[in-house]
Amino acid sequence: MKNILIIGAGRSSSTLIKYLLDNAQSEGWQLTVCDLDENLAQRKVAGHERGRAARFDARNENLRRELIINHDLVISMLPASMHLDVVKDCLEFGKHVITPSYITKEIEALDAAFKEKGLIALNEIGLDPGIDHLSAMKLLNEIREKGGEIKCFESFTGGLIAPESDNNPWGYKFTWNPRNVVVAGQGGVVQFKHGGRFKYIPYHKLFSRTEMIDIEGFGRFEGYANRDSLKYRDSYGLRGVPTIYRGTLRRPGFCRAWNVLVQLGATDDSYVLEDVATMTYRQFINSFLAYNPYDSVELKLRAYLKMEHDDPAMELLQWLGLFENDPIGLEAATPAQILQKRMEEKMSLEEGDRDMIVMWHKVGFLDGGEKREFNSSLVVLGDDQTHTAMSKTVGLPIGIAARHILNGNITLRGALIPIQQEIYIPVLKELESLGMSFVEKEVSPNFV
Repeated sequence: MKNILIIGAGRSSSTLIKYLLDNAQSEGWQLTVCDLDENLAQRKVAGHERGRAARFDARNENLRRELIINHDLVISMLPASMHLDVVKDCLEFGKHVITPSYITKEIEALDAAFKEKGLIALNEIGLDPGIDHLSAMKLLNEIREKGGEIKCFESFTGGLIAPESDNNPWGYKFTWNPRNVVVAGQGGVVQFKHGGRFKYIPYHKLFSRTEMIDIEGFGRFEGYANRDSLKYRDSYGLRGVPTIYRGTLRRPGFCRAWNVLVQLGATDDSYVLEDVATMTYRQFINSFLAYNPYDSVELKLRAYLKMEHDDPAMELLQWLGLFENDPIGLEAATPAQILQKRMEEKMSLEEGDRDMIVMWHKVGFLDGGEKREFNSSLVVLGDDQTHTAMSKTVGLPIGIAARHILNGNITLRGALIPIQQEIYIPVLKELESLGMSFVEKEVSPNFV
């Protein structure tokens, strides 16, 4: 009997828990799901004979260590900032550990220690990061094995709403942490490489520079750059490649309207506004505009940002209710927190809604001196509001990797991300059997 511990029973854990419980009998597993909300953990286990629920408090070191020491493999679904203590405990007690979050320098520094103990700390094995690594490395290595010389790599991912549930002009509803959407791109200069030149985009220009992408059967998307497109140059073997660009996908029109909010200052999270308790959303927008007792808020906004009268971004802002006299209903808040509250009121999933994950890679290469290009795309639709596309694409790679680690099929050791064939081949193969297949096709080359 192998004992698996899942720490965190939130939305992204739902499909992971189901996958492990569905396979527990045949694989000889016992699963413990723990969360600060023990009732939530119990609902996720749902009385399964191979599962049990337990309470977990990240502040209680003794409880954390007691849980970890009694399991063979630990999966941390905690916020990224809380992984390190779990990883260190796993190292001390000789346990394998998996997280879906970006590997940190502190965890990387434990690589040699994990190797010495014959353990694996597998990170970045969710969606993005995760499936993007698996699929990109498969495509890149297949091209290299046939003698291709990589000249361009682009990769985009978006958590969106399924077409049949897309009923607002933004083409967007929250399927993930709303705060991450509101503050996306802040805190650093975006950097990437294009045509052999390093490029940089400051935050206030990020949403005005987008790339259009068409995915057969699902229409058009626009992508804006992620913060650091260059961080995987060495991991992916792309050092010296002229074009490297990673980004996020939205439906057309989203970035134009979001750029208005950025220019206005409504996404700022660095200070708290005065008089929020008595403020309306209309007054919130007006607080960023010059005083004029005669002009409307809408007119002042258009003038301030030099928007045409029929600018389509105004429709999106109006739909969001930012010009309404509705009370904000918060005692104190930053501009970003106010905007997030309004968006959650308008953009949350409704009963019957399904979400959608879209991932797209572009690889340009030279084949005997001839330019060629492959595009690879993945679209995953959610089943319902529990087993969402986000939950499936985050949870299934983790569960599959856990199975292969426990069965001895993944023998790599150390603090890793999933860029090795030993990991990406079996995980992608099983994802395909579960309905997550990439569509790869060769297109007319369009790269510098």
